[in-house]
Amino acid sequence: MIERILPRSVVAVDAFGDLPQASLHPLEALVVRHAIGARRREFATGRWCAKQAMAGLRVPEAPLLPGPHHAPRWPEGVVGSITHCSGYRAAAVARSSDVRMLSVDAEPHAPLPAGVLESIALPEELAMVRGLGIVSPGVHWDRLLFSLKETVYKAWFPVTGRRLEFEDARITIDVSAASFSARVLVPSPLWQYGRPLDLLNGRWLLSGGLLVAALAVPAAQSRDAGASPVAPAGPGVGYLTKSSTTFGGHTPTFSTPIE
Repeated sequence: MIERILPRSVVAVDAFGDLPQASLHPLEALVVRHAIGARRREFATGRWCAKQAMAGLRVPEAPLLPGPHHAPRWPEGVVGSITHCSGYRAAAVARSSDVRMLSVDAEPHAPLPAGVLESIALPEELAMVRGLGIVSPGVHWDRLLFSLKETVYKAWFPVTGRRLEFEDARITIDVSAASFSARVLVPSPLWQYGRPLDLLNGRWLLSGGLLVAALAVPAAQSRDAGASPVAPAGPGVGYLTKSSTTFGGHTPTFSTPIE
């Protein structure tokens, strides 16, 4: 499903539930050895999707272990992203020579718990979501906004090594094109044709009770001869993932879990 909103240079594999054939490399199994069974199965199916996608790129299979702040460490020359929600797991990968930034996210098509929208949305985004709810009440725009923000943050951290807060990106949703744009509101270490790469574009899809979103920045768009090198991820930085978020009216947190 998620491949429908990704460019051809990206290989994506998804699964609607956990798969019995999804086994873990012994080193991967160590990562989730203390997790409950459902979490281990979710983790294994996400890794299975990622390895099947890498096979589509003809990349040799290798264990996908967590790196800084538990983001998956992809093989040299590969960029990728893994996502999971109730009843759905997916992974997308591409060669770094083709794609510079890549992320995917999946969410159940359901409203956010009370108070969460106000915690994550800028004033302009709140107005947008409320307006869209009047025009197209069949879509849970609050949940979509959350997913789109997560997609941006998951793309940003692996490349920049810098953390984004909810207020650090402003999302605009294009309903007719099923797309979105994100204006990053903090200084960007990434460059596009001599200018900061602070406007990112992606796509979203509503299907089968799921909201899925994807963002892929072609490598050619992020190269610039005069750009400063991007600092690698280091201690004290992280990125947002939905499973790290505390709902129920509390402010979301940023302690990144293992994907």
